[in-house]
Amino acid sequence: MKTLRILAATAAVIGLAACNSGPKTPPPSSSGKSASLRSMEQVAIAAHKCWFASKDPAFKKYQMANELNNFGGTPRFLLVPAKQYGARPLLVVQAQGNSSQVQVFGPLMSEALGSRITSDINRWRSGDASCGSAA
Repeated sequence: MKTLRILAATAAVIGLAACNSGPKTPPPSSSGKSASLRSMEQVAIAAHKCWFASKDPAFKKYQMANELNNFGGTPRFLLVPAKQYGARPLLVVQAQGNSSQVQVFGPLMSEALGSRITSDINRWRSGDASCGSAA
């Protein structure tokens, strides 16, 4: 009889636990990431994949300096000369505050590669992570 009560109590506890065991994923807005950081993560991942990991010859002279987690609230990445990591940036790609708008500027934008960079960044910012065509 005592065993039967213990089994019944255990079954009741398991039943209540099952009622409360719904999905525990937080809503997207509660991730703690600003819109600018979410947008820049998307763009930076695609830039790394398409420009550097793919060994795109147009970007061979550059390397990427990732500053997505800087403390100034401006997630960004830079392109600098390949052998001079501490050199002045040739390209800055950033977003600020709670905006998903991405700003792109620097000397590379006035070179032939500038239109390719603009097109790639705009595509990636819109959610299309494809690499497009090489310049």
